[in-house]
Amino acid sequence: MALALCGAIALAGCHQTETAAPAPRPVVAVAVHPDGRPALASLPGEVDARYSTPLSFRVAGKIVDRQVRLGDTVKAGQIVAHLDPEDLQKNVASAQAQLDAAQHQLVYAKQQLDRDTAQAQEKLIAPAQLEQTQNAYASAAAQRDQAQQQLALAKNQLQYTTLAADHAGFITAEDADTGQNVSAGQAVYHLAWSGDIDIVGDAPESALAALAVGRTATITLPALPGKRFTARVREVSPAADPQSRTYRTKLTLEAPSPDVRLGMTADVAFDGVTNDAHPFTLPATALFHDGTDPAVWIVRPGGATSSTGTLELRRVQVSRYDERTVSVSAGLNDGDRVVLQGVHTVSAGEKVRVMAPLHPEDFAS
Repeated sequence: MALALCGAIALAGCHQTETAAPAPRPVVAVAVHPDGRPALASLPGEVDARYSTPLSFRVAGKIVDRQVRLGDTVKAGQIVAHLDPEDLQKNVASAQAQLDAAQHQLVYAKQQLDRDTAQAQEKLIAPAQLEQTQNAYASAAAQRDQAQQQLALAKNQLQYTTLAADHAGFITAEDADTGQNVSAGQAVYHLAWSGDIDIVGDAPESALAALAVGRTATITLPALPGKRFTARVREVSPAADPQSRTYRTKLTLEAPSPDVRLGMTADVAFDGVTNDAHPFTLPATALFHDGTDPAVWIVRPGGATSSTGTLELRRVQVSRYDERTVSVSAGLNDGDRVVLQGVHTVSAGEKVRVMAPLHPEDFAS
């Protein structure tokens, strides 16, 4: 009797430890629909000068004067800095003295040649002596020419102590200060040439079809709302960057206005390049990643009610990244329920219960 009673108590305890299945986890998700307009190929960019070069001295020395500052506008040929010219002035004086000595030596050699030539005609000297005199004269003439070239070189180096802008433009960087010793070729300023303005961006592989040289694009600048500019693709890098795997692209603005400043951010939309699919606009909080590929969480139907389901991670193709939203051009179907928040806290195959967002207008597709 005691053993039977203990067995009955044990069986009753086992039935009490059985727990019910966990309730589906609540997630914020909505059914998405296409925007109704084709996806437009676009990429971000930055305003930059088409030509930008460093300004540097062609000789080494100590900077004694700088006449322009960061942001100044300069004209072609304008003096922007000076080096201490004292040592090079002495080089010019030394080269001038060497030239004077060579010219005196040449005059003496010419006089000796004239005397020996006259004596040779009278057969007063041997022909070998005349040949020696002619050789001395040729050597003196060569030394005179060498001294002239040395003097010209010294004068050029003295002129190189003055740094002038070779084109009109804007000073975009200061790389050396007054009193600093610089080597030949060391940048003192960076000059952005005035004139042509480029929009520089890094394009992914998916946008290469829209990047043919000569294709036009529409440029908008967040700093200049309401204004649109036309640009033309000028250059596309032949190889991708080894780290970002993007292609450097340069477009030239056809008619830039004076209020377009270097360094402004730009949005490049390519004219006449669309995809067959219509994009889905999602909040940026909905975007997840499957490895290195963009993805979103989809609520698959199959639960006890229409509001429950199972999570599935689906890869998508993003055609555009905006400040708070992304445009998905492939991977979604009309009516798919996409998780909008908390995408980093869920897992594949998890049972969920769909909840509507508190402010549906913030997540309108």
